[in-house]
Amino acid sequence: MPTCSHLDAIADEPSAPADPAEPAACRQCLEAGAVWVHLRRCLTCGHIGCCDSSTNKHAGRHHEATGHPLVASHQPGERWVWCFPDRLLLDSVG
Repeated sequence: MPTCSHLDAIADEPSAPADPAEPAACRQCLEAGAVWVHLRRCLTCGHIGCCDSSTNKHAGRHHEATGHPLVASHQPGERWVWCFPDRLLLDSVG
């Protein structure tokens, strides 16, 4: 079974979105007046971006720009993690 070689990129405490009182949102989509499908959270820095099913694919673009390898679903009740470089879905980490 394939394993992810990027688990060491998970921050002990990824930074939180700017204001925890704000609802979860893709800030880049909000600024552009766009909508998103689902949200993903970078496990290295805490960036919240829209998924690859969304028009703007901000989570994937964040990975391309930063090299941060892992995102977790930021949807209520979902606990999976995606590794971009290994193209691997993990049930959860930690």
